[in-house]
Amino acid sequence: MNNYIALALTFGLSVAFLRLMDFIAHRGWMDSKLSRKVIHIGTGPLFVLCWFLFKDTPDARWLAALVPFAITVQFALIGLGILKDEASVKAMSRTGDPKEILRGPLFYGIMFVVLTLVYWKDSPIGIIALMMMCGGDGIADVVGRRIASPKLPWSKDKSVAGTLGVFVGGWVMSAVIIYIFVAAGVFAGPFTNYLLPITSIALAGALVESLHYRDIDNISMTLASALVGHLFF
Repeated sequence: MNNYIALALTFGLSVAFLRLMDFIAHRGWMDSKLSRKVIHIGTGPLFVLCWFLFKDTPDARWLAALVPFAITVQFALIGLGILKDEASVKAMSRTGDPKEILRGPLFYGIMFVVLTLVYWKDSPIGIIALMMMCGGDGIADVVGRRIASPKLPWSKDKSVAGTLGVFVGGWVMSAVIIYIFVAAGVFAGPFTNYLLPITSIALAGALVESLHYRDIDNISMTLASALVGHLFF
């Protein structure tokens, strides 16, 4: 497929998913906290799977990265109050304050741009790190709120259930996407060779996410996952 057509399709699918979640949250069919996490979990796999649409040419990663870049710029404009979008604010903020988008959601988009450009389909490191951010950090909040469990001794605002959610959610999402890329011949097989690295990266990501720092999980956990990935790939 022509890379510009791939870019248009990727952008169209990504925006359609975001606007669908904005619409659902704005209509009150889903509370803002849950819609925020559904966006967090679902946007990443959708974007990464769209990489298959691009030809393996030097410009492919740059064109693909334009999608999260454009969406991240939109987040910044909304957070700064330059662009008014009540549906997006309701879907992506915890309290309805647009400035919240300048933290978690903005960092989320930045990580997608950086890891797409650095790793692309050359290494599984970027994909695993992104899936840890999506499946790990995203599922942690959902699980932590719904399952009562003890708080972590070193981080009173984090729970055992939430940390296990990071590990399991990140591991499962990473394994599924890597399996697809291995089956498609993008990464050399067998798939079983990736299970130990994925497990180690998921463990490191869960540990970093369990620290008490707020609003920077999308950066700290994702970068930690990428760094550990270099021990294996």
